[in-house]
Amino acid sequence: MTPSAPAVGPSSPDLAPDRREPRLIAVWTPDWPVAALALEARHPDTPDPALAPVAVVGGRGVVAASAPARAVGVARGMRLRVARSLCPGLIVLPPQPDREARAYETVMEALSELLADPLVARPGLALSTAHGPARWAGGEEPLAAALVEAVAAGPGVECQVGIADSLLGAILAARRGVVVPPGTTPEFLSPWPLENLLHALTTERGRQRARPLLEDFDRLGLRHLGDVAALPRRDIAARFGPEGERLHRLASGSWETLPRVVRPAADVAAQTLLDPPVERADTAAWAARSLAEQLSARLISLGLSAAQLRVEARCENGAELGRSWLLGTALSPAELTDRVRWQLEGWLAGRSGRPPAAPLTHLRLVALGLTPAGSAQAGLWSAPGEQAERRAHRAAGRVESLLGAGGIRVPHLLPGRDPRSRIALVNWGESAAQAPSAAPWDGALPTPSPALVPPEPLPARLLDADGRDVGVDLQGQLTAAPADMAVEYSGEGHAASRWGTGWDGDSGSRPTRVRVLSWAGPWPVDEHWWRPGGASRRAYLQVVVDVGPPLLLARSGRWWVDGVYS
Repeated sequence: MTPSAPAVGPSSPDLAPDRREPRLIAVWTPDWPVAALALEARHPDTPDPALAPVAVVGGRGVVAASAPARAVGVARGMRLRVARSLCPGLIVLPPQPDREARAYETVMEALSELLADPLVARPGLALSTAHGPARWAGGEEPLAAALVEAVAAGPGVECQVGIADSLLGAILAARRGVVVPPGTTPEFLSPWPLENLLHALTTERGRQRARPLLEDFDRLGLRHLGDVAALPRRDIAARFGPEGERLHRLASGSWETLPRVVRPAADVAAQTLLDPPVERADTAAWAARSLAEQLSARLISLGLSAAQLRVEARCENGAELGRSWLLGTALSPAELTDRVRWQLEGWLAGRSGRPPAAPLTHLRLVALGLTPAGSAQAGLWSAPGEQAERRAHRAAGRVESLLGAGGIRVPHLLPGRDPRSRIALVNWGESAAQAPSAAPWDGALPTPSPALVPPEPLPARLLDADGRDVGVDLQGQLTAAPADMAVEYSGEGHAASRWGTGWDGDSGSRPTRVRVLSWAGPWPVDEHWWRPGGASRRAYLQVVVDVGPPLLLARSGRWWVDGVYS
């Protein structure tokens, strides 16, 4: 017999939690990219982050640092050269999302002992609702303590737990390891700096979209979450669009309600049988890619977007595995494939010191939290070059993980007087120290700039009609009219030919002589007089020769080919 429901009203305190928005649990593992090293037992040369100063460095500086590194001042977001100056023995490693996600399955297994279905927001951060687990544990405080103990006893890493009324509130509460009392989340969020909004965005794409908005907020004088929450939401939405409205919801501590839609008759899913059974992650990645493309195509055909991805697998021994991932935004098939591949690696590599999972015989992807695609898409068309930029960032990130931090360097244009000083190679993802200015520099070379600047200048000779060397006098004038020019190159590889001069010659070190048709300059440059090594004095000359393109010559002790015009 079904018991009658009690009356709902102020006198029913037991039902009060059900009328409020769900309480959220956030489990945060500090410096997870470094902590994951301790669980990587397959490589004996992997440094122990508990004993050695280790830092994971990406395009935006230090991503995570071990306790010995933090003890000497290494902090998140710090430039690599600053971190090395503080800790000369710092061990620098590049970000490796595969390793971090694979190792994080050990933490998720420990959390699953107390939480019914914890959700992976990103490796290092897990989410779950608190109402049911808190009742079972005897309260939110005992639940938080039990989760910390379970993670310490399982994978053996430290974690912090936060409970609050909203997503951002729970994440920031976890960073302090506190439980925010019900109804006080807006007051808890109010004094936090505005950049903490990025912690609630689970994808790099979402963080990239939010950073320009945070800069706009800062220019408007909004420094804290409470400053944004105090503004009317409709004004924020009208000025900054859906992205601004979402940041306002996060800052105000509101629960992010999703539009209600009619659930399809069947789950939006993609599945496949793995025959023969798969026991290697690289083999399973091929099946994961095909399924991710099928699932993405089906979502597009239905006009839906998924907030969560459920990865389910069946093992050869009959065991069934499942894990849910928070997507945050509409992901591409490649990004879906990455999450499925990370999860499969976590299962097949073994979890919490247990033997590896049995070979997989069945794989299924399910899209959860379905909403109309229009509520999640940024626009009908992508910005020019946006897709190519995303592919380039993904490719550069993977290459950097192979070469190490600083293995990829890109040129940046800087203010300066000559082409060589205007080019700086910086680590991929970092910005140059100075941005180019539209204002002209005093003493700068006239436009146009050379199309090619060789890594090292090529030695050259400038001769007059009698075959004597042409120099530059104290007044910055040529000592004679140029008639011929000789570029010295090594026959091995023909350096002059490689830089587009169009010249050729016999092997051996000998000059190739060409006739000078016209010239412009010289332009003397005298700078850096304050440096201990003395001033930098040189003169530039543009010459047009009868063979090959025009050249930019630099006089510094002798003549050098410093640029090639197209």
